[in-house]
Amino acid sequence: MPPQIPLFRSRYALAMLGGLVLTSAFPNIGVAGMAWIGPGILAGAALGKSGGERFRIGYAGALVHYLSILYWVLLIPYRWHGLPLAPAAGWLAMSGVLALFPATWVALVAAVHRGAPKAPSEPLAQSLFGTSDAQDLRGVLARGWARRMCWALGGAASWVAFEMVLARFLGGFPWNLLGVSQYRMAPLIQMSSITGVYGVSFLVAWGSLSLLSAALMVIRRPTARSVWVGEVLLPLLVVAVVFNLGTRHLRSQPAAEHALKVALVQPSIPQTVIWNASDDTNRFRHVLELSEAALTNRPDLLVWPESAVPEMIRYDQATFDAITGLAHRHHVWIILGSDDAEPRRNAVQREENYFNSSFLVSPEGQLRERYIKRNLVMFGEYVPFQHWLPFLKYFTPIQGGFTPGTRPVPFELRDLGVRTSVLICYEDTFPQLGRDSTGPDTDFLVNITNDGWFDEGAEQWQHATTALFRAVENHVPLLRCCNNGLTCWIDSDGRLRDIFRDDHGTIYGPGFMTIEVPLAPPGTARTLTFYTRNGDVFGWICVGICGLMILGRWARRG
Repeated sequence: MPPQIPLFRSRYALAMLGGLVLTSAFPNIGVAGMAWIGPGILAGAALGKSGGERFRIGYAGALVHYLSILYWVLLIPYRWHGLPLAPAAGWLAMSGVLALFPATWVALVAAVHRGAPKAPSEPLAQSLFGTSDAQDLRGVLARGWARRMCWALGGAASWVAFEMVLARFLGGFPWNLLGVSQYRMAPLIQMSSITGVYGVSFLVAWGSLSLLSAALMVIRRPTARSVWVGEVLLPLLVVAVVFNLGTRHLRSQPAAEHALKVALVQPSIPQTVIWNASDDTNRFRHVLELSEAALTNRPDLLVWPESAVPEMIRYDQATFDAITGLAHRHHVWIILGSDDAEPRRNAVQREENYFNSSFLVSPEGQLRERYIKRNLVMFGEYVPFQHWLPFLKYFTPIQGGFTPGTRPVPFELRDLGVRTSVLICYEDTFPQLGRDSTGPDTDFLVNITNDGWFDEGAEQWQHATTALFRAVENHVPLLRCCNNGLTCWIDSDGRLRDIFRDDHGTIYGPGFMTIEVPLAPPGTARTLTFYTRNGDVFGWICVGICGLMILGRWARRG
């Protein structure tokens, strides 16, 4: 009897290993190749099992993945009666809900058993998986190559379908989508201008399932040479073609003739200070001092992050005068974040709607435009189900709630002939919001955010790499001004350019940096990408394919 390997004999342990492998593909570990292995391990751990057990195995692996990759939720400095119950509860709840999506994918994709009847398995398979599971795995895939390839393609389409749902369910949380793991592969991710980030996710999931199929063919026929080659040849060919086209695109980009000088201020205000009104004067003075230093470089545009302004700019005269005076003295445009309020319409008594907003201040010291954040953070900017479950508000650090905006608002720097749009906080992680904010005359996108909620963890890097795809999808640069990182700019091809680092070499400390953003010549019309014009066509096709797979499964059962 060959020796047994308990790790592989436990399907749950194998799935949890797959979850950790998938986590390692994203920052701060960031080994992109692991993303091509993780989904296949998750699916392989459940092959040959019943429907309920497939889901449970997949859920175990997905839960480990989300618990490990979202650990930074525990860094939120909010305490309930001195205990970190709220961050811990949020971490567990988020991970538990998000894990449902990969678990359902595993239950769907691993439900294949069309091969040969269970036959005595080879010693290699028995040593890895045990006699019973080795017999299952020998017959788990279809005997024909075409049917196996359709299975891998259908599994990749289903992965994208679940990502599409994830980006919209309960407001959406498109964080660390599978394709984001390839953010360093600039030639590969250029396909996002057609398919969105979902196309990259499709390639990675397809490759991972093809590797699983290759491994199972080796188990089925261990003595046959190169039996695995046919399983990976087609996806390798497609990846090579995509990579080659992306490389040609990058090489063909002309050098910019014009540039806009922009100063990005990173104040690095601790979240506990932001919640403490007694520190408002000091922290605002700190922002002004950094801005005065940044303005010695004479930029055209000064950008402050979200939460840099302690008072509502439209309702606090001292704050208004300080900001407009700064713009007027230095003759500079300013983009900043500030809370705002308006009387609620048709209110029985005096009530107001509060907004998380961004403002454009002109060099003459006037408020020119206001953008209201459209996608609010659950439990951070509003409490869901508050009318039915009012006690939930006691587990959050917020006292009230914001009202969402309804539309993007272009910010036009008229004397410079420049137009931009602002995305606030994690709005830059949503493909659909980035597309809505990009028009034919949009020169670049701006993201202002406060990631100081999460101390000095991996959240800042994960946020930036997820946002990077908005630049590629719409072929416009993206400027990110953050409270404590990652302040940077990303070019229209998705390459991280200048990254702010403090005196200690980290991305988290205070300071500023001046960048030059390339612009098209004045009066030049920008060609919109396929994705900007048409949106998630590829993603919705994958949703349709997944729906047909589910209907087909039900029909066969019937």
